[in-house]
Amino acid sequence: MEKQLSKKTLNKSFWLWFYGNLTCFSQEHMQTFGYLSAMLPICEELYAGEPDKLARSMKTYTAFFNTEPQIGAIVVGVTAGLEQARANGEPVDDETINGLRAGLMGPLAGIGDSLIVGTVIPILLGIALGLASGGSIIGPLFYVVTWNLFALLGMRFIYFKGYQLGGKAVEILVGEKAQAIRESIQIVGAMVIGAVAASWINVSTAYKMLDANGEVIVDLNNSLNSVYPKLLTAVTVVICWWLMSKRKISPTKVMGILVVVAFVGVLIGFFNPGLQY
Repeated sequence: MEKQLSKKTLNKSFWLWFYGNLTCFSQEHMQTFGYLSAMLPICEELYAGEPDKLARSMKTYTAFFNTEPQIGAIVVGVTAGLEQARANGEPVDDETINGLRAGLMGPLAGIGDSLIVGTVIPILLGIALGLASGGSIIGPLFYVVTWNLFALLGMRFIYFKGYQLGGKAVEILVGEKAQAIRESIQIVGAMVIGAVAASWINVSTAYKMLDANGEVIVDLNNSLNSVYPKLLTAVTVVICWWLMSKRKISPTKVMGILVVVAFVGVLIGFFNPGLQY
C-alpha cells in the first residue's frame, strides 16, 4: 500500500519549521536542528514501526543547512515530498536529498535576502514609520500584524507548494528563469533601500565658518547640499553598508559606532544636538 503523508503531519512539520527554524542555532550548525525537527514528524509517520529506516532517514537531515528561513520553507516541503517518494520505493537516496538541499541553499538565500530583507521588510517599515509619525501606536501595530501575517501565509504556501513539486522544484528555483528573477529582485531591493534611506535618514552638520564680525561665511551643510543633496546621508548609508557587508560587522555594533560618532560630533560642534541625525 502506498504511503501518503497526512495533512496533520504536514501541518505539524510546517509549524515546527515556522517557530523553530533557528532552534539551537550556532555557527557550526546554523539551521540544521530546526530543519531536523521539522522533518521528524514526516519520518515518524512514513516509517512507523520501522526504527532502522527511521534512524537512517533522520540521519540524512543532520547535514549542515542554512538559508533564508521564510523562502527556505520550500526546501522542507520539497524534502518531505522526496522522503515520501523514498518510503514508497522510488530511487531517492541520501545523496539525492542532500545534493538537492545543498544546491538550493545558496539560490534561496539570495532570493530570500533580496525579496524579504531587502524589499518587503523595508517597504513595511516605511509604511509603519509614516503611520507612527507623531507617536501613533498604529505604526508598530501595523508592522507587527502585517509582517507576521505575510510570513505565516507566505511560508505556508511555499512549504506545501514545495511538497507538491518535489524534485521538480529544483529547475524552477535554480534554472535560467530563476536567475533572471533573482537579479530583478535584487535591483528592486536596492531601489527600495535607497528610497527608505532618502526618506527617513537625515544626517546634517552644524559646522559654520565665521568672519571676524561673527557673520557666517561658509555653511558647510548648505555647501555640501548644493553640490550633492543629502550628501552626508548618502555617505553614512554607504559606510554602514560597507561595515556590515564587507567588514562583516554586526548591525548592533554598527549602531554602537553611530552613537559614538554622533556623541563625539556633538561635543566638537560638528553636529547640532537639536537636530535629528
